[in-house]
Amino acid sequence: MRVFTSVVLLGALLIASPGLPQTPPAPFGEATHHVVRVDGLRFHYVTAGSGEPVVLLPGWPESWIAWRKLTPLLVKAGRQVYVLDPRGFGDSDKPQSGYDLDTAARDLHGFLAATGLIRPAGVDIVAHDVGTWIAVAHAQVYPREVKRLVVTESNLPGVSPPAPAGIPSEAANLKSWQFAFNRLDDLPEILVQGRERAYLAWIYATKSTRTYAIEPAALEEYVRVYSLPGAMRAGFAWYRVNFSAEGLAQAKVRAAQRLPMPVLALGGDEGVGDALRATVATIGDRVKGGAVKGSPAEGCGHFLPEECPNELAAAILGFWRETL
Repeated sequence: MRVFTSVVLLGALLIASPGLPQTPPAPFGEATHHVVRVDGLRFHYVTAGSGEPVVLLPGWPESWIAWRKLTPLLVKAGRQVYVLDPRGFGDSDKPQSGYDLDTAARDLHGFLAATGLIRPAGVDIVAHDVGTWIAVAHAQVYPREVKRLVVTESNLPGVSPPAPAGIPSEAANLKSWQFAFNRLDDLPEILVQGRERAYLAWIYATKSTRTYAIEPAALEEYVRVYSLPGAMRAGFAWYRVNFSAEGLAQAKVRAAQRLPMPVLALGGDEGVGDALRATVATIGDRVKGGAVKGSPAEGCGHFLPEECPNELAAAILGFWRETL
């Protein structure tokens, strides 16, 4: 109750944020930037459209613009889109701590309360990558706040099967190397500081199938936000904390709380494929999904919202129609 009370009182502090980028990379279109304070932290978010709300959560190493292509499709379908930068992401605050998923669940609960999105029937949430970790943890702890949940291209700390022992194949290593690298103490910051552009460009090129999907303007924005003080440290912290003994213990406790809402779990056919659906099905009662397939000429890689927005939008809108 203490968290709920504080965020409701702070909800009146919603303000336009003139210091944030006002011209998003195409094809996002109209977007309004806001800041809300939740338990003393500053969270940046973007809104577009009108109608029934839906909340989008990006993954690492991205920010709100990961949804720049999907948002216009949801707005066209009559939805009001809220895109949140979680703590450590984009232009939100980057504190030294709080990157465990129990805290992340409280952050999202606080954001929904402060923005008036806690409703009797819940709100739709769509998430990608680390955003999926956050969305699932929140749905386990606050299930009544979620109407329907869409999660994409991720594993789930403490729930997904462990990686096979031994040296991974070249293809597997390209998909999963960051889980070991990001958890190292200090070394990632030492190697990446001042080389953010090269580091990010390499990640986007090697983990995507449609390598052209992250345009120069989007890359520039990602470089900007991940060059901010503390941004890379915060990104690495999500991995360090949630794959630590304490983080995995938290996940074990949360796993006892099953997901009662309809869940759509999707992976790119050149990404995690059906693995996310299979994982979420172990903790959810109404789970469907599978692999999102691209064209015969090119599949859908890890950065699903950017690589295959049309295919993803079709899957989400179809899921919502089936689960009114």
